[in-house]
Amino acid sequence: MPESIQVEGNKTMQIQHVPLAADPVVIFSQLLTSPYPFWLDSGMDHQKLGRFSFMGADPFYQLISRGEQTTTVDCLKGSRENSRQPFFPLLDGLLSRWRRQKTAGLPFEAGAVGYFGYELGHQIETFPQTTINDLEMPDAFLSFYDALIAIDHLEQKVYLISTGLPVDNSRARTKRAAQRLAWLEEITRRAGTVPEPELPALTFGRQKGSNFSYEGYLEAVEKILAYIAAGDIYQVNLSQRFAVEFAGRPWDFYRRFRHLSPAPFGAYLAADRHIIMSNSPERYLLIKDDYIETRPIKGTRPRGENARADDQLRRELISSRKDQAEHIMIVDLERNDLGRIARYGTVHVPEMEIVESYANVHHLVSTVAARIDPSRSTVDCIVNSFPGGSITGAPKLRSMEIIDELEPTCRGVYTGSIGYLDFSGDIDLNIAIRTAVHHQDTLYFQVGGGIVADSDPRLEYEETITKADSFLKTLGERNQP
Repeated sequence: MPESIQVEGNKTMQIQHVPLAADPVVIFSQLLTSPYPFWLDSGMDHQKLGRFSFMGADPFYQLISRGEQTTTVDCLKGSRENSRQPFFPLLDGLLSRWRRQKTAGLPFEAGAVGYFGYELGHQIETFPQTTINDLEMPDAFLSFYDALIAIDHLEQKVYLISTGLPVDNSRARTKRAAQRLAWLEEITRRAGTVPEPELPALTFGRQKGSNFSYEGYLEAVEKILAYIAAGDIYQVNLSQRFAVEFAGRPWDFYRRFRHLSPAPFGAYLAADRHIIMSNSPERYLLIKDDYIETRPIKGTRPRGENARADDQLRRELISSRKDQAEHIMIVDLERNDLGRIARYGTVHVPEMEIVESYANVHHLVSTVAARIDPSRSTVDCIVNSFPGGSITGAPKLRSMEIIDELEPTCRGVYTGSIGYLDFSGDIDLNIAIRTAVHHQDTLYFQVGGGIVADSDPRLEYEETITKADSFLKTLGERNQP
């Protein structure tokens, strides 16, 4: 029987935990045909960064931002309303409306899941947007879930959580919570009877190339170097987007993608006409009670073909003055961002320039942490730090202006953020790198690198190719200039 826990007077939450009897891939496959399925996928089973995965479907509410238009969708009533209300105050109000304390001791028990696109930064920093939104992606897409499945990879347990939201009446809410819990029980029961299918073969059409030519990318790097020489900025993150025809199932691609390149902040999201698939290694923002941290990545090397070559590349990354200089600038930027919302004197760097190794690359990573000022909300923390400094540059605002000038198309979800916002106020959001978008039978993915004073344009181009390797290996081919 489920455990029923009374929370905040008349707000009932029902939780059931069972042994993990099926692979998470099989469990999530049972949710794919439901509306707006999501999987926040900690594919590495990393105790610190990837202990829990969360999945669900069938949200009760949605909040979508497109430029100056904000759309709210009441999924239970089937109503949709467009307005010009600013996105962030509206989000703050919704989180306050359904605010609740956690009861099961899990990082995420109910709340919003989705993405903040890079261009949402235009609602924080007021400078003109000139890039083209050719994929027609919303600037933000959040779905609010009252019931979900949490998987504890360390303890090998599955938690079924149902809150009964958004119903206010105590009896009706208890009934809804029980009905939704029964649905989750059926999902996991079916998953226990289905074997994990073989990884599918993928069939791709023609490559559509990049939104930059090889020469165009080098020219953009040269312009950034001129801005650096003029004293405008210290560094800018420049990116390019690739595309390939793919008429298959995005789910089949994601299964293959996560298998070849597991990461602690993976995600599969359905957002109307776009399917978003991420295998990000980078945390943008974690909030737990009054603790906040960000873990910027700056500095990358490919994995070596053997242990000796791999160790040499790892040591090369650690000793690279260029990577160290770039990394320190971003850490300072992140300290400044957190300082805006932190209690005085609490910003610190518990980890500085450590190397984390993944299937295809080594990354240089630091952790910047603080204690949140009691007067600041979760949304305040996002507004004062978005987008993450590791994917913009320093100073952040001028870097964003230059990115808008030089990149021909909107980034969309790329270098934005994907994750959850719990109704308790806790959040965990990634930096959406190593992320693909499926739209109109085409897969899009974007890669970038930090440009500093001593950057070599050709080497910067090659770095973007190195970062794309995990994606390109999934396709079984590699782009060339």
